[in-house]
Amino acid sequence: MFSPLIKELIESLRCLPGVGPKSAQKMALYLLERDSQGADRLAQSLRLALDKVGRCSQCRTLTEDNLCPVCADEQRNRSRLCIVETPADVVAIESTKQFDGLYFVLLGHLSPIDGIGPEELGLDRLEEITKQQGVEEVIIATNSTVEGEATSHYIAQLLKPQGVEVSRIAQGVPMGGELEYVDGNTLALALEGRKKL
Repeated sequence: MFSPLIKELIESLRCLPGVGPKSAQKMALYLLERDSQGADRLAQSLRLALDKVGRCSQCRTLTEDNLCPVCADEQRNRSRLCIVETPADVVAIESTKQFDGLYFVLLGHLSPIDGIGPEELGLDRLEEITKQQGVEEVIIATNSTVEGEATSHYIAQLLKPQGVEVSRIAQGVPMGGELEYVDGNTLALALEGRKKL
């Protein structure tokens, strides 16, 4: 039904998370029919980002400079380090304006089945950074999955011998959530992570 170039555009758009065949078709047709300037800008921005964006030499998040804005900021508390799985996690934590330290992005989690071990996550680099910078506190903010928990435990065991205070972000009932609708695992984590009032 579609020409080869349109089919290729539709297939290319399907690489985006949550975009199925119908959504990709809708986006492709919209860009071609109604917003050719937007399509051109998108293509140019994507090409430029692919050419210029790399990893921060310190925390490994995405940036076009040697150091990302967080690592380059001299006002940040360099004795505190938050460990996350992805650059999107850095954005999420930064949006809270509750953390003033630096980050280390794992770019995944431990998964022996997928061949992802400590080397692939850069844990040797993490160990190096904590020693060099005199990190006193590490907050582990990996996802609440089996792999995320395993990664958290592994990192804690790796860093504790250095005398670093290691903690894990609290997990549990979301603000505004009603207990009857919260799943058992989340409720168990909330009970385990309770704090005194």
